[in-house]
Amino acid sequence: MIALLSAPSNLGLRPPQTGSVPGCAKAPEALREAGLFRSFLDAGSIDAGVVLSGRYAADWVPGEGRVRNQEALVDHARRLADRLGALLDDGGSPLVLGGDCSILLGAGLALARRGRFGLVHVDGHTDFRHPGNSSVCASVGGEDLAAAVGLHWPRLADLDGYGPYFAPSDTVHIGCRDNDEELHEATALLGATMPTSHVRSAGPAAAADRAVAVAGRGSNGYWLHIDVDVLDPAYLPAVDSPDPGGLTPEELTELLQALAPGAVGAEVTIFDPDLDPDGAYARLLAEVLAAGLRDLGAASGN
Repeated sequence: MIALLSAPSNLGLRPPQTGSVPGCAKAPEALREAGLFRSFLDAGSIDAGVVLSGRYAADWVPGEGRVRNQEALVDHARRLADRLGALLDDGGSPLVLGGDCSILLGAGLALARRGRFGLVHVDGHTDFRHPGNSSVCASVGGEDLAAAVGLHWPRLADLDGYGPYFAPSDTVHIGCRDNDEELHEATALLGATMPTSHVRSAGPAAAADRAVAVAGRGSNGYWLHIDVDVLDPAYLPAVDSPDPGGLTPEELTELLQALAPGAVGAEVTIFDPDLDPDGAYARLLAEVLAAGLRDLGAASGN
């Protein structure tokens, strides 16, 4: 059974402008208003509630070895992991509605507590910035994949001694653009990387088949991370960092339909309702997610 869990955190993003806070924490309720929850509830899913995050500090000052909102972010990751663990123990297939990409730490911790799991990271960026390749690490929303595979500072990448949450060899990235700054490094370290150009040339179903083969190899299943900036901004510009060259809604739907059944759970991130004044993008996204994730966990055995 799919369990909808809201995780409205904006802790991993930079302020959109001085003194302001990112709007992606509003995404779960914007998607509820757009009909996403009703689509799943009518099909037999349950509403598993919310894991609230701490206060965002818009006036954060960078410091050595620290990211913005670090204490609140770590606390949220632990509490999200606890809730996800309970849902998985009950046989549910969690669908986490974020929030920014830092919620991957909570999902990773929950799964690492249970054993070895793979990760399929669908995102318009590799999110592979880390202290080994950058001197400006500050916002986990752009560093989540690096942290999830153990490359970030231990305070993020090794919570409670469970890092890396996913082995690099069990991890697949799908959806970055060909000019992504960390694509070469990610390709060298991860089990597979497939930029948008590859997805389009091979076809979404073939890309998904390859991802499942890698992320499910020798593991207990895989987690599915979906940053909606994988969509081209011509269709969905209401995200933190829109970049041209993304997938169409039809391509993303087909990709998710192939990935969702084998996943033990999934998370959706980065949609910003502050950039969607009339709700049109929320309605489009609700349609894509309802169609793409309707069979989440159906073949995972959970």
